[in-house]
Amino acid sequence: MRKVFLVLFLLGIVHIGGAQEKRKIAWADIDRLSWQNFEAAPDYNIDFSANTNSGMSYFWNYSTSTGKPELTHEVKSNFYPDLSWVKDVNNPEYLLAHEQLHFDITELHARKLRKRLAEYEPGRRIRQDLKRLYNITETERVAMQNRFDKETSHSENKEAELRWRKFVASKLAEYEDYAL
Repeated sequence: MRKVFLVLFLLGIVHIGGAQEKRKIAWADIDRLSWQNFEAAPDYNIDFSANTNSGMSYFWNYSTSTGKPELTHEVKSNFYPDLSWVKDVNNPEYLLAHEQLHFDITELHARKLRKRLAEYEPGRRIRQDLKRLYNITETERVAMQNRFDKETSHSENKEAELRWRKFVASKLAEYEDYAL
């Protein structure tokens, strides 16, 4: 009876945890964003015309069952439709390209994290090391997202926007070996 309760309890935790997970679209699963992907209600208290909510997720597993240390990992960049929104805009294609670039910046950092994980030599503090690598990459991602919006004045500075498009495209190409 106790085992049945434990199994039901654990299934309940898994179900609750799964229900709280945000709906997401992986960068590798979509060619380009469309306005139909932006499903949240707009926040009219914010001056921006749109908001892209994206981020990285990662999973890793460490085993020595083969007799040698083996680290496997998976990193994804995700777009969250339920947290992303758009208001009525004058130039929707241009703004969508700006929002796509936010998602591309997330993918760039997912590739950087994949590279860091591929180069990582498992040591005694695997959990802490991998968390540190993720945190470093996430800090860089957030800083780049903020710098992108600041330099482009949230898409208002078209010259800066063009420079960023070229820069991000070149960096994605540089890390092509770490694309999914």
